[in-house]
Amino acid sequence: MPEENQLAVIIEQSGLEQTKANRMLQEFQDYFKIAAEWEKKAKTIKVTDETQKAEMQMARAGRLFLKERRTTIERTRKTLKEQALREGKAIDGIANVLKALIFPIEKYLEQQEKFVEIKAAEEERERQRVEAEKAEADRIAREKAEREEQERIRKENERLRQEAIEKEKRLAEERAKAEAERKAAEEKRKALELKAKREREAAEARAKAALAAEVECPFCHKRFIPKRKGE
Repeated sequence: MPEENQLAVIIEQSGLEQTKANRMLQEFQDYFKIAAEWEKKAKTIKVTDETQKAEMQMARAGRLFLKERRTTIERTRKTLKEQALREGKAIDGIANVLKALIFPIEKYLEQQEKFVEIKAAEEERERQRVEAEKAEADRIAREKAEREEQERIRKENERLRQEAIEKEKRLAEERAKAEAERKAAEEKRKALELKAKREREAAEARAKAALAAEVECPFCHKRFIPKRKGE
């Protein structure tokens, strides 16, 4: 394929705008010709002996010539690419400004277009918010009620515990009092029994003494206590 046709195919496949494509053809088409010419020339130079000074000099001249063209191509590449980058930045800047102008209008029109959907979504969010607030309020109230119930139970248990302590104390006092009364009654009973026993023993002793003092009448055989002298 001829060199200029090869370059044209590359540019065509790139999709560049015609003006830019023409400029690129102008910048690079000569280098394809130079490369093709020197590809043929280079093959004619073949050094096989150290005495071939002329051929070595031709090789040097060709190498320096091609090096200068290669560096020129690189500078051209950088220049064109920098210009393309600046162009790209300018395009991006303009596009961003235009999008910033258009987007709010587009957004406003979308709000008008989707009024029903937006309103329904807002109402749904509000409903969810109200439900969430109610659920949170219920949770707080429930936790408060639980804390109050726990406190009531704690106080009730404390009251019952105190009542049990006081009741046990009263029962202990009553048991102690009943035991003291029982002991007092027992001691009184024993004292009365002892007194009764002593009185009984005294009566028996008197009865024995009286019996011992009786005499039997030899005539009627009745027993009697003789009167003491002076009675």
